[in-house]
Amino acid sequence: MDDHYSRWAVGWSAFAGVILMLGGMFHAAAGLVAIADDDFYVVTREQVLEIDITAWGWIHLVLGVVVFFAGIGLFTGWTWARVVGVVVAVLSAIGNFAYLPTDPAWSIIMIALAIAVIWALTAHGTDLAKSQGNA
Repeated sequence: MDDHYSRWAVGWSAFAGVILMLGGMFHAAAGLVAIADDDFYVVTREQVLEIDITAWGWIHLVLGVVVFFAGIGLFTGWTWARVVGVVVAVLSAIGNFAYLPTDPAWSIIMIALAIAVIWALTAHGTDLAKSQGNA
């Protein structure tokens, strides 16, 4: 690896890619379960959104596949993959900021991780692919 690559940034970019792939697989799996069996997930009267479980499943399946391929795309140097990674990290930080009163320690850890991933993907996003000779 050349000296002009930040090893930290390459590491965080790789971390972001792996997390995106895992998250995408988990969301796609949850979507498949919702599509296959409407009764698997419990729906209560206090739910925030009125949405059909099958529709929810399709949304999770499609977005899960997109996020999974964005994780792969980080290793190949795709620009859209970095954009998806940053968007997912921003949404994670916002969600965990809202969760601060409930579990401050976990929320702070997750916000810090999101900020590190955003930094790696925006400041050094191409370094991961270049360090592997892909870009």
